[in-house]
Amino acid sequence: MQLVGLVEGEDHVCCRYRLAALRPLLAAAGHTLTFRSLPRSWAGRLTLGRGLTDADAVIVQRKLLPRVSLALLRRRVRRLIFDFDDAVWVRDSYSVKGFADPKRARRFRAVCGAADLVVAGNEYLAAEARRWAPGRVVVVPTVVDVAKYAPQPKPPRAEVQLVWVGSSSTLRGLERFTPTLSAIGRAVPGVRLKLVCDRFVTIPDLPVGACVWAEATEPAEIAAADIGIGWVPDDPWSRGKCGLKVLQYQAAGLPVVANPVGVQADFVRDGETGFAATTTEEWVGAVKRLAADAALRTRLGAAGRAQVELMYSVAAAAARWGAALEELASARAA
Repeated sequence: MQLVGLVEGEDHVCCRYRLAALRPLLAAAGHTLTFRSLPRSWAGRLTLGRGLTDADAVIVQRKLLPRVSLALLRRRVRRLIFDFDDAVWVRDSYSVKGFADPKRARRFRAVCGAADLVVAGNEYLAAEARRWAPGRVVVVPTVVDVAKYAPQPKPPRAEVQLVWVGSSSTLRGLERFTPTLSAIGRAVPGVRLKLVCDRFVTIPDLPVGACVWAEATEPAEIAAADIGIGWVPDDPWSRGKCGLKVLQYQAAGLPVVANPVGVQADFVRDGETGFAATTTEEWVGAVKRLAADAALRTRLGAAGRAQVELMYSVAAAAARWGAALEELASARAA
């Protein structure tokens, strides 16, 4: 199939992890994938679909298009695919207006209804999409290129380094988690936190190392730490998150401590790939246990990496996309 992805930008995190990373394997299966940036202006949106009549399928990634733009695009392209990795029908965790947003909900219903195929990043998202696109929804998790995340041998050392990776927007969640991080700092001797981000915060009682995020160095910076941490608010937006940072930690061979919200409950299994923690006491206990036992960190980290290789690798996602595209082509032919 000749595929065209309409994306926010080819360097945007969603495009990089959910589509661009799969391009070589899709090409090996006979599919071509090119990208175009979604227009931001009204005039630009009215041109959506022009010049795409030769494409076998057009993928709209994440964007909830206005009704007129969606109708024009649907009319102009052969097949329409909607790919999304967030609970885009609600506002995010930090909106002062609350979660409910009737306009977003209407647009989400419309794009699901118009699409020949909906690709959701997890089962929570898929369940909502199935309400409006029954029989046309598949789950393809956000995945990582495991080859980029080489686990690093850790020499004996007194200090234990936690790591959190994210952006300015998601750092707001970590700021809400500061009281628990401070408690960890007070309870676990020698513990430090590495922040891999574009903005940084100070945390009382917990030394913080600032590491400016760069795509080229991100995997090595993660792998150099000892324990990955993932905390998100338990709310309608966060339940739809696809857990990218946890997958990155696991790909780098780190054990993970995370609260069991959304896919984090699937990725982090107690005593197997890390520890689930909800209360401050549980968080302190999990970090203290891992900090004291290097062999445990190694074992859980290896199990997490094996899990990513099997289920959340680029190869696994490309195979799911390939199967979905084959079924889509067969349905049209029939």
